[in-house]
Amino acid sequence: MTTRRHLLATGLSAATLLVGCGAPGGPPPSLTDRPPVVFVHGNGDSAALWLTTLWRFESNGWPRDRLFALDMPYPLARDDDAVAQPGRSSTADHVAFLAAEVERIRARTGADRVVLVGNSRGGYAIRNYIAHRGGDRTVSHAVLGGTPNHGVWAIPGWREGSEFSGTGPFLTALNAPKNAAGDEVVGPVRWLTIRSDVNDKFAQPDGVWIGRPGQPTNVTADGPALRGAQNVAIPRIDHRETSFSSAAFDATWRFLTGTAPRTLDIAAARGPVVLDGRVTGTGTDGEPRAGSVSTNLPVAGAVVEVFAVDPATGERRGGAVHRQTVGADGRWGPFQAMPEAAYEFLVAAPGYATTHVYRSPFPRSSDLVHLRPERAVAAEAGGAAVVALNRPRGYFDRERDTIALDGIAALPGVPPRGAGVSATRIVLADAAPRPVVGVFNGERIVGRPWPRAAGHVTVIELTY
Repeated sequence: MTTRRHLLATGLSAATLLVGCGAPGGPPPSLTDRPPVVFVHGNGDSAALWLTTLWRFESNGWPRDRLFALDMPYPLARDDDAVAQPGRSSTADHVAFLAAEVERIRARTGADRVVLVGNSRGGYAIRNYIAHRGGDRTVSHAVLGGTPNHGVWAIPGWREGSEFSGTGPFLTALNAPKNAAGDEVVGPVRWLTIRSDVNDKFAQPDGVWIGRPGQPTNVTADGPALRGAQNVAIPRIDHRETSFSSAAFDATWRFLTGTAPRTLDIAAARGPVVLDGRVTGTGTDGEPRAGSVSTNLPVAGAVVEVFAVDPATGERRGGAVHRQTVGADGRWGPFQAMPEAAYEFLVAAPGYATTHVYRSPFPRSSDLVHLRPERAVAAEAGGAAVVALNRPRGYFDRERDTIALDGIAALPGVPPRGAGVSATRIVLADAAPRPVVGVFNGERIVGRPWPRAAGHVTVIELTY
């Protein structure tokens, strides 16, 4: 699987970038400097989403020990930023976490300044840190992918306590002019925003994705752009692809280095790769699926087993090649894998379904292979088996993408148009062992059904 294949499938290329006004400032850092890059995930997400981005940085010569992806313990925003809500974080919590992590990374690396790269809500913490917590002295470059800088909605009087309200106090303060030119960004930091031209679910003029179909949001597709930043629009990418696609990496690399990346592909390692990650808890994040990340807290006591499988059938090739009982840190590895091999990851934890995760082969080592056990859903109790197709680094767009699960193209919860759903589940009437195929553009993964009555769920998790 190459990243170029996905570019072709989505109609993207470096040549299709639509570039807005450039920001003032000095030249970008040279490759020989290689400052630390700190990646900040979005609302309800985890550091694991930066997996392929880090691989692309590594494939272009950026040392792995200068790349840091953060896990916000409570990644979901409060409904009202001023009102405490269990399991959720405020803007103050978010910026305090980021400030502490930047200081930790600066102390570890000895670097005077870092680069900050954020997706969606992660960009809010970056802007807040640079504007109000001294980040203008510790950050050289800031890259914001899909950050709803002018709100997901801007409706006076409606949910203005949310940090996502363009007319609420949080964004009103962040967007206040910083100089006589009316810039919305703080210097001397250099800024890049990356957005979709029309396909970001959180930059839409209609309120369909916020529960107000047919009602205006007063936000348009250029809502993520900022006056005073370099602003880039990439045709047809979705909200998460503003950070995690190869096209977004291309724009980011050019901004940081002043040169084109030598490759958009992920270079395969020679010999074995080492995999590790964390088992974290799940809940709901507004997606129409049963289990998705609501916290990044470890699930201590979970048992993880890894099986080599036949890539054509998903059938196990013998017993477990790795087994680990998760400790207080949530770590399930390290596990030495082969870069061309397909694996099944079994996660068993009290209160969760026994989850069987099937993934594409891993071309490089990573400590961001986080595992997320699913929860059983009462409405699916009558089925013999449940199979999910998850795309953590992007959304499904039936007009744009080739998508299928077990031969079904019109999948539950995935609308005929628009990129707003990243996971879907089907219920099978038969749990007999057989291949179940998940397809997304050039990526094809084969899993196996497991009996729902015994508390099992199958997840086919896309990497690209």
